[in-house]
Amino acid sequence: MDTLLAVNGTLMRGLELNNNLLAAGARFVREARTAPVYRLWSIGDRHPAMLRVATGGAAITVEVWSVPDAGLAGILRQEPPGLCIGKVQLEDGSEVLGVLGEPILCEGQREITAHGGWRAYVSARGATKARAATKD
Repeated sequence: MDTLLAVNGTLMRGLELNNNLLAAGARFVREARTAPVYRLWSIGDRHPAMLRVATGGAAITVEVWSVPDAGLAGILRQEPPGLCIGKVQLEDGSEVLGVLGEPILCEGQREITAHGGWRAYVSARGATKARAATKD
């Protein structure tokens, strides 16, 4: 049996930890957005952490993957400390399991909710670095 899993960072296609999904036999299903009840933080610019909030949330871009149940625990064990699996509400009203962050992990980190997702943040960060390099 498979479980739908929403990922919002380095597990996404082409990113650093995507091979963890592929090694577990996971299959990409679709791109999606969460319901507008989440905030996103950059954890040391290495990976994001997404939290559900009561107010001030936004829709965050995610990828939905179909993961064999036998591989789900292995994926979680390979995630960075402070990330966990919980229920995530999608914009279309459905609910799937997803990667979330523990609140303490986000303390003192950069909030990136306004970017709408990890890829957009990484792209914007790269553009900022490129502009800075051309000014030198």
